[in-house]
Parts: sequence; structure tokens; C-alpha cells
Amino acid sequence: MNNSDSRINPRQLGTPRGGSYAAVPTSGDRKTLNKPTRGRKKSIFEAYMSKEDVSAGLKRGELIQGPLRINPKKYHEAFIPSPDGTRDIFIDGVVARNRALNGDIVVVKLKVITLLSRLYVSMPGVLVIKPDGSDKETEATHESDVPEDMLGTCIPQETVKGDAKSPDVIIEAQFDDNDAEHGQDHLQDTLTDDIKKFSLDKNAVGISGVHRTKQNDGPKVNDPRLLPDKFLQRTAKVVYILEKKHSRAATGFIKLLADKNSELFKRCAMFSPVDHRVPRAYVSLADCPQDFVTRPEDYSNMLFICRIVDWKEDSNFATGYLAKSLGQAGEIEPETEGILTEYGVDFSDFSPEALECLPQNLPWVISPGELAKRRDLRKECIFTIDPSTAKDLDDALSCKQLPDGNFEVGVHIADVSYFVLEETALDKIASERATSVYLVQKVIPMLPKLLCEELCSLNPMRDRLTFSVMWKVTPEGKILDEWLGRTVMCSCVKLSYDHAQSMIENPGKVFSPEELPPVSPQHSIAEIQQAVLNLHRIAQHLRKQRFIDGALRLDQLKLSFTLDQESGMPQGCYIYQYRDSNKLVEEFMLLANMAVAHQIYRSFPEQALLRRHPPPQTKLLKDLMEFCNQVGLDIDFSSAGTLHKSLNETFGADKYSEARKEVLTNMFSRPMQMALYFCTGVLEDETLFRHYALNVPFYTHFTSPIRRYADIIVHRLLSASLGGSPIKMEKEAIQRQADHCNDRKMASKRVQELSADLFFAIFVRECGPLESEAMVMGVLNEAFDVLVLKFGVQKRIYCNALPLLGFHFQKVGRKPELTLMWEPEKPEQESVPQVITIFTLVEVVLTSDGVPLKYSALLKRPSSEK
Repeated sequence: MNNSDSRINPRQLGTPRGGSYAAVPTSGDRKTLNKPTRGRKKSIFEAYMSKEDVSAGLKRGELIQGPLRINPKKYHEAFIPSPDGTRDIFIDGVVARNRALNGDIVVVKLKVITLLSRLYVSMPGVLVIKPDGSDKETEATHESDVPEDMLGTCIPQETVKGDAKSPDVIIEAQFDDNDAEHGQDHLQDTLTDDIKKFSLDKNAVGISGVHRTKQNDGPKVNDPRLLPDKFLQRTAKVVYILEKKHSRAATGFIKLLADKNSELFKRCAMFSPVDHRVPRAYVSLADCPQDFVTRPEDYSNMLFICRIVDWKEDSNFATGYLAKSLGQAGEIEPETEGILTEYGVDFSDFSPEALECLPQNLPWVISPGELAKRRDLRKECIFTIDPSTAKDLDDALSCKQLPDGNFEVGVHIADVSYFVLEETALDKIASERATSVYLVQKVIPMLPKLLCEELCSLNPMRDRLTFSVMWKVTPEGKILDEWLGRTVMCSCVKLSYDHAQSMIENPGKVFSPEELPPVSPQHSIAEIQQAVLNLHRIAQHLRKQRFIDGALRLDQLKLSFTLDQESGMPQGCYIYQYRDSNKLVEEFMLLANMAVAHQIYRSFPEQALLRRHPPPQTKLLKDLMEFCNQVGLDIDFSSAGTLHKSLNETFGADKYSEARKEVLTNMFSRPMQMALYFCTGVLEDETLFRHYALNVPFYTHFTSPIRRYADIIVHRLLSASLGGSPIKMEKEAIQRQADHCNDRKMASKRVQELSADLFFAIFVRECGPLESEAMVMGVLNEAFDVLVLKFGVQKRIYCNALPLLGFHFQKVGRKPELTLMWEPEKPEQESVPQVITIFTLVEVVLTSDGVPLKYSALLKRPSSEK
């Protein structure tokens, strides 16, 4: 890259002649744009309000703040949560979004027509809500060639004459980025059905403000305020960006400007991001490769990273600079680096200042003084159970039978806070990274390798510093006594989940040394196996009791890969199996986290860092309840526990019951909110501390300090509660760090998903086409969504991509149904009908689209044999 300092003056940039607009005003915005500009350049965006006015407006309740979510498939639709927890507030169009990017904390002003949406007619007597000012942007995909119908919506498309491409109803959607394909389309049918309740007899006269006119048979509304809230959508515009959470970095492609005769052509190129939620940006030709102007075609498939530095009120495009050329699109390492950069993951080497904080005299040994402060567990039978590839082992287990028939069970967690001291250079970097990031092919660690894989990792036959939680429990899992403290331990073996599972499944088997990793001579294989079996039995009781007490678990399918050792390319992929050995470890980690949560909250009611899980969003849950009623599912949504019970009792015992459960689990996950770290001193109402899914009053994260910074703070609080040094952070600082940990955890989760998506798309390209059974998750009027059972991916299948004579959408009762009429394979044959509804089992083929990392699902023709 040319690192010349030649930069663009954003003020000199207009819209290039022949270039396409990135921001086309919606009708709701046009009033503000038509004011005279008296010779100056016309603004596209409104100027932001002053800090003082924003502060005053928020205090008066005239303005609302919240995190911005932009629909990944229709970037002109954005939302912020409503403060009262009801339907989200809709931000209609790029102009109303006012240069804010996904994830930013924004301040919005409700439009004058707060609850008013424009009403259209799609069938006699049915109200259909149109958002005010449907955003009909011609360049909806930022110059990419993704068709409009692939951009997805949060609702099904009901065709309205003259506006066939525009969705009829905009409802809020919890757009986690991975909802890109699907949003909440199938849930909207409920809304349409409810609207039908307002249908009027032809002779009816106005009821609740609804009446007919001579022009058409549909109802009109004189006063929308007379309609129930469920039919109305609050819209708003962004007036201020409180915090730019988005990294302002994007991966994409560069191309020459369209107008070769313009002045801009000589100085700028256009950067087009892969993520359409990020604006296109002018970049200086000085940043581009030297031969780009003469040989632009050489760079058509080259990925670049651009950082957005400015976006002026009078420009459709942002200004950016090309930070780096990554390599060819569709290749693992360039794509991975792009993902990490976009989500702000620091993958640089640790600084010398941070590394100086580590022990310098190696090999490191525990000092006699430190040993004297700790309970010595080095002779106990303690072991780790982890994935076979794990190198950062931060938790270990023990289980010893007592003379009275009860058990002493221990959870032992690496004492990372011993090495990562407060306010050091290492602490600063760890707090900024906040979490390790797990990609398919590698880990971006939160801490240097010496700590992650050596000094803190509970490697076998090595003395290690730990915090332990130990219980006296009955064989049925009833806790009789509890102890928390500083310890020193020595793991006797590094078991994988496979090893532990084999012990659980073969309780009478005598394992030979060759079947297991090296075992400490102080302990026998039989002793370790018995401890695993005892832990398993106790865990089963604990788990059963947890669900009796009202816990909920929503397990979504997780894709794992086998990689070629030399090339790193995916050779195969499979659904990760969650087995009894996983459940064993999970139960005791949950128990330890709860024990520590109570301990630190008792000791520091104003400073404790806990983890809360708010209940599901009321509006989305209500939509889901109505949807379940539509399709004839009897689900009890009254609590987490009843929901879990419904999920596990609804599906019968046939071989596809698990598939139906997976489909419903996916739907149930959508209204769920994210669990959040918080400081107890900033949340006054203790009922808000609750963890909805676990159904417990107090919970925290204590068991993974090597990979989560929140756990390090919890360790410091635990240490202080046990008489160690008091923690230096005040409650406000702890809350700020909690917020940052929440942000980084969400980013890490998304990066992990994108890494899996990347490898799966490459797997389809290299090994496809791939065939699989799939189950229908949602039915729209011209498409349907499926869960591909072999790989756990979700795809949308469009009727117009299939060789059909036609298709027909209808409601059977309240259940949506598509009938597909397949073209006969031979002229003498008849057309084969196929009925598609929720839980229909179909055969699909996944095929690469020929575009980097894009693949499609096509429905296999059903057999004509009866």
C-alpha cells in the first residue's frame, strides 16, 4: 500500500456525476430537505443537536436513547428499543438514520406523526400498515449485484398494487446479524390476522374511527390513535450519536469513479463495503495500489480494509482511508482478518510493556510464602475435562467420597488475578480485549501465551495457584456445606470430553493407560474413573432439580469442522454433540458461579460484578405465542421453566421429534434478550438482578478467567472478600468495564459465527453440492425458510428459483401453507404437487453461487411415485 499522506478534504467532495446516491431521502425526510439553502450546498443530513440540547431533551423525556440495530438485509430499516419494552422504534431510511452505524448508541426524536402510519388496502376490509415514507432506494445494495428480494425483511411480503417490492408492515426485529436471512417474517402473519378482525360488513358505518369510502372497499382511519397500539409503529430520526460503538472499519472492494472527466476522478476511488449497512466512501487514490488506475480489473476481487473517518451533512458518501489490502476475497485468512478488523478485535502482538508484567525468571515456581497462604490440595485427585484441542485449561474438578457416604466436590479455577495485577500495562490490555475470541482455525487470546497456556493453565502434573469452591454434598446432590478459598493444586490428568464420556458410557470398563493421556503416578485410572462417575451421578441430580426449579435451556445447533493440517481448508463438518460429559462440567461450573455471586454480593453490595438475564421482550414473545397458536402448538410461555417443559414434552418420540424441537428452539431464541454484566451498586432494584434462563436471583462469571476479563474482576472481589487486598475500582468504573465486557462479548459471539459461516461457505464451494434433509421453519407467500438438519444452517428458498408451473399460498385455519406445482419431468407425466407448511420435512441441495462465500439452498423435486 502507498502510505502517502495525501488525504482528501471531505469538504471538497460532492456527489460525482453519474455516481449513485448512498442516501436517498424517504418521503418523511423530504420536507426538511426542500428548504432554501441560499447558495450553499444543500444538506442531505440534518446537523446533530448540541450536547446541551440533547442532555436537556433526554431529561425532559422529549428524546430517547438506545443502541441502533440496522437490518443486515435491508439496510434502510433500523430500530432502537423502546424504553418501555414495547414495540421497537422504527428509523425509516438512511437520511433518518443520520450517519449512525450499527451498534452506535444514538439519541432519537420521535417524528411529529409519532404513532401514525399510513394505511393502505391489500384486500377488501383488511387494514395493512405502511410505514410513513417507504424507502425506495434504487441503489439499495451499494452498487453490489445482490437482488432486492435477497435483502430479506422482518416480515412477509404481501403484494400491494403499484408497490410490489415494499413490505406491508414493518415490525421490530431483534436483528442479531445472523438473522439476516430470516428476521421475524413468519411472526408477522399474526399481525395480519389481527388486522382482519377490523374487517367491516359492507353496510357497516364507522366503528372506532374506521369507515369505508366510495373509492375502495377498504377501511380508512380518521384518527389512528383510536387503533390499538399493535397496529401502530412509532418512527423517529437520529439527532445525535452518543457513542460510536461501531469500529468504523469495513472490508470491501475499490473501483474507479464513474465520471472519468470529473476532478474527483483524478483524486479519489470509491470503496464499496461488503456489509451494506456501512456507507460507500471516497478514498484517496494515493492510498490505492500504484497501478490501480491503469489496471483496475486486477483488483476487482481484492479485499481491502477501509476506515471511515468522516461523513459530512452534504455528502451521500463518507470519507475513508484504505488501511490495508487483505488479499483475494473468498480465501480464509484475508476474510478472517477482515472480520476481526470490522468487529474491532485486537489481534496484534502484546506490547513489551505488557509482557514485562509477566514473571521474568523462568521456570516459575510458587514461593513458600504464597504456599503458606493457601489450602494445599496438591495430593488430591483433581483433573480437567476440556475439548481435546484446548490449551487454556482454567477449570478443574474433584470428587472424594467421605466416610459418612457423602462427597466432597470441588471446582478449582486458575488464579489469574495473581499474575494480572490491577492498573498494570497487562491489566489495561486484558481489560480492553475483555475476552478471547474463538475462530474455527485459531484463538485470539485475551492474555499472553505464557499465561494462557502455561502459568495459569491447569496443565497435568504442574503445581498451580487456584481459587476453589468446595461442597459437602449427598449422593442426591443436596448441598450440606460450602467452602470458598485460595488453594494450590496439581492436576493428575488432562481428560477430554470424549475420555469422560467413554467412562460414563462404560462404567464397568477397565481402561488401559494407552486409552488415556498421561496420568500422575500418585493416582490410579480407577480412582479417576470413579470420581468422574460420581460427579456424573451428582450432576444428573443437580440438573434435574434445576429444571424442576424452573430453569430453561435453548440449545441451538453448533457446526464444527475438521481441517486439513497442511492447507487449513475445511475437510468435513458436523453438528457438535452436547453429551453427558459436557453436562457434568456445566452443572458444577453453574454451581460455582452461583456460590461466588452470593459471596461477593454479600461482601460488596455496591461493587459486585454480577450477570443478569432480563426476561424475553414482551412484544416479540406475544407475537411468538400467537404464532404458536396459529400452527396448533400448545406452548406455556408463562415462565422460563414452563417454556422448557413445553419444549421437551411437545414433540413425541418419532425420529423427527428432535428436528421439530430444533426449529422451535430457534424460534424461541428470537425474543430472548442478551445476558448482561452489571455492577450491583448502579442498579437499585434487586429484582432486576435475576437470571431469567437459570431462574436464580444472583449469578456471575467466575470459572473462565483466562478467557474473560469479567471473571478476573470477580476473582479480585472474591479475594478481597476472603481478606485479600481491597479492589481499587469504584462502582462507576466497574459498571463501565461491565458495559465494555458486554460489547466485546457480543462482538466475539458474532465473529465466532462469521468464522463458522466463512468455513461452511468454503466447504460448500470445495465439497458441494451438499444434500440434506431440512425442516420448514417459516412460510411466506413466495418463499419459505428451512433449517438444514445435517449442518444446522438456516436458508430461505424462493419459489421463483424452482422449476414450478405455479404455487399457491393460503391459510388453513390460521396456519400458513404453500402448495408448489412442480413441472413434470416428462411431457406425459402430470404435475407433482407439494405442500409446504411449518415442520414439513423436505430435501434440499446446497450449492455454491460462484460469488465468494455465497451459496444457495434449492429444494429437491419430490418423487412422483406414490
